[in-house]
Amino acid sequence: MSTATVEKPEAGAADSAASHKITVTFRIRRFNPEISADASWQDFVIDIDPKERVLDALHQIKWEEDGTLTFRRSCAHGICGSDAMRINGRNRLACKTLIKDLNPAKPITVEAIKGLTVLKDLIVDMEPFFQAYRDVMPFLITSGNEPTRERRQSAADRERFDDTTKCILCAACTSSCPVFWNDGQYFGPAAIVNAHRFIFDSRDEAGEQRLEILNDKDGVWRCRTTFNCTDACPRGIEVTKAIAEVKQALITRRF
Repeated sequence: MSTATVEKPEAGAADSAASHKITVTFRIRRFNPEISADASWQDFVIDIDPKERVLDALHQIKWEEDGTLTFRRSCAHGICGSDAMRINGRNRLACKTLIKDLNPAKPITVEAIKGLTVLKDLIVDMEPFFQAYRDVMPFLITSGNEPTRERRQSAADRERFDDTTKCILCAACTSSCPVFWNDGQYFGPAAIVNAHRFIFDSRDEAGEQRLEILNDKDGVWRCRTTFNCTDACPRGIEVTKAIAEVKQALITRRF
């Protein structure tokens, strides 16, 4: 039986790949409470293809430059929402942000999202965010006996809340909100979006309960309609519109 061999790439192909790389400076806000109570900026200069993503650059820095760099990531395809961070001053998913779209001729700044306690480098404490999510009861609530078949719903009824089903709980919207920055007790856009998803679901029977939860001093009325949340959402959800619809439902009790 013949032995399998692995063909080495031609020298020309390797040179071609290298020729597409550019030198980029990543300015990352570092924080390690075991070393210092203060955060500081650190520059990393790397050669990378501009068509790569910021997440690829962070991997390269961690694997080749500084193994202590700490950040969250999982699927790397814009679905899990775990790698939300501030890139050049805007909330984005690192796995969906191409380097070429960030003016790589200048230093690219990367820091943790705002409004949540930074634990280390680019990692924040997500517990307050998820507690607000849990508080709005983000699950279908019905009464009576368990049905023997699926709960039917028309296409029109589904369309009523279709947009808010896209939330991936990345916290990009909530951590872009000035109200949330100043008062962490505010439920925040993501929690309201997930309440909206069930308030307007024709199969659900707990809309009134969720509205009462949000009809609070830290609830939906704290929104100042700055549209930061809509701009920050990597899934394109019309967050501000959803918040306005919840406000309208509270006023009219029609949903």
